[in-house]
Amino acid sequence: MSEVTGSAPTRALLSLAAIAVAFAAADTYVVVLALPDMMTSVGVPIDQLQRAAPIVSGFLLGYVAMLPLIGRIADLRGRVPVLVFSLVLFAFGSLITALAYDMPSMVIGRFLQGVGGGGLVPATLALVADLYPKERRGVPLGVVSAVQEIGSVIGPLFGAVVLAFADWRVIFLINLAVGLVLAAALRNLGRSISPPVEQGDRPRPNVSKPRHPPDLPGALLLIATLVAGGLVFVRPAQLLRDLTYGQLFIPYTGSGRWLTPIGLIAIGAAVLFIARCVFAKRPLFDLRRWGASLVEADLVGALLLAAALAGVILAFATADPKIQVFSDRGWWFLLGSAIASVVFALHLRRASAPLVPRGALRRTPAWGALLVSFFIGAALIAALIDIPLFARTTVYPDDQLPAALVLVRFLIALPVGAVIGGYLIRRFSPGLITAAGMLLAATGFVLMAQWGLTTVQEPIANLGLITGGLGFGLALAPVNAALLAFTDDDVHGVASAFVVVSRMVGMLVGISALTTIGLRQYYAEQGVIPPAREVCDGRSRCKEFSDLLRVAGIAQEHTVFYGAAVCAVVAAVLALVLFRTATATPLSTREALSIH
Repeated sequence: MSEVTGSAPTRALLSLAAIAVAFAAADTYVVVLALPDMMTSVGVPIDQLQRAAPIVSGFLLGYVAMLPLIGRIADLRGRVPVLVFSLVLFAFGSLITALAYDMPSMVIGRFLQGVGGGGLVPATLALVADLYPKERRGVPLGVVSAVQEIGSVIGPLFGAVVLAFADWRVIFLINLAVGLVLAAALRNLGRSISPPVEQGDRPRPNVSKPRHPPDLPGALLLIATLVAGGLVFVRPAQLLRDLTYGQLFIPYTGSGRWLTPIGLIAIGAAVLFIARCVFAKRPLFDLRRWGASLVEADLVGALLLAAALAGVILAFATADPKIQVFSDRGWWFLLGSAIASVVFALHLRRASAPLVPRGALRRTPAWGALLVSFFIGAALIAALIDIPLFARTTVYPDDQLPAALVLVRFLIALPVGAVIGGYLIRRFSPGLITAAGMLLAATGFVLMAQWGLTTVQEPIANLGLITGGLGFGLALAPVNAALLAFTDDDVHGVASAFVVVSRMVGMLVGISALTTIGLRQYYAEQGVIPPAREVCDGRSRCKEFSDLLRVAGIAQEHTVFYGAAVCAVVAAVLALVLFRTATATPLSTREALSIH
């Protein structure tokens, strides 16, 4: 691999992959602003926000639940093919979301976006391990972590700009265009890199392949599927009013759009296209090879793990954190998750080629990275949710944008810390840098816990925001570096996927637990507030009473910040203990000069 390290095509390939990661990360935050318009477009009233939960949880479920399978396929098929496939799937999900006409179609689109966007992260981290030896991975890992966090900064800004001039669907149409362009660029550039990069660590003879004509029947069937399917979604008014063409949109039975002539044409074309991809000698899309990869990657194990993760996600993501840790059916979701986890563990012991190869995470820094990532996620979510919430509770009760801009100060510092952390692990151990970063993050939370009614408007607030952002950034690259250094090359994809899964699950558990603890403090503070009529001289509301409620709200947020600080300290201690055998690998003089 060292022969391609630092070459122009290599840097371009990694840059494109990093841009794709940032782009998918931005989409996660775009939906926050577009959600009200998305709800009304599928008939959900704006005052029934709980009914929009599947739009968010659908993306999250796709992002997390299928990550290990995609990471394992990246180990078997290669990083670049998985990156291209993930981008195409993300683009296709964006198209379905943009054309969605009801809640199920929108949730399906968001789920596909989540699967595609999530698959980019482990494939990109594994690509760094393929392209760079251990002693030179720090900076590339820091850059990848940085651009992923930059996506969280530009996402809301991108969404605000688009929504100021166009409909929310334009956001997802832009996703479609950019995703396809990045997929094409990665595919073409991947061909110019030596085979070990294209196919992970499985070198093959660099023999030129004969060019074959494109699969024209397959292309025509795909076009027919997309056109007919698009008409089912869009239902142009001119065609509906036409006496002849309008009959294509009349259902044979019931009222479903897919039971119309045009819907059945779309379904038939899709079935024929899939059959063509399975049985043709040189199909447009080789389903046989991908199917074989799914089997080799242990599809059964992946589905069991997905079920276990789905139970955890649904238990926490569908809850109302104002009143409960779990949703009403949360314990049933967790019970199902526990059963699936037990079956998955038994499957791993019996399968000849399990999803997680035996011994893949046997070294302490490898499994330790998962545990550290869990607590990093539990702490990080408190910043992402409660910093803007604090701003709205205190000085911006009626304006969401200024409250979100307070968080931007934190998010800007985060990628800066990620790059610095990448540089520092050349000289210091990953455990030391991770611990220092998380202690810095804990310090930031303690400073935030001192905020008062007007602090977020004062320059002093920047101290806590920047300190916390830099701290989290410092910890990102060292955790990934420790994992990749203590796992074998042929499991980097699935191992990287588990780090991402651990952090996301930590976020879900963290926000539910910390919010519940904070609410207990809020109700305790509220219990000592005199009735409104006593405070307001017989009136039901006044400024003095509202200020008392705001003080109770501040006490709630302070409790959350202290809890997040505890999670950050736990992550720091775990990093020092579990990464103690992971030492820095300094560059030789020749290697250091070659970087420049």
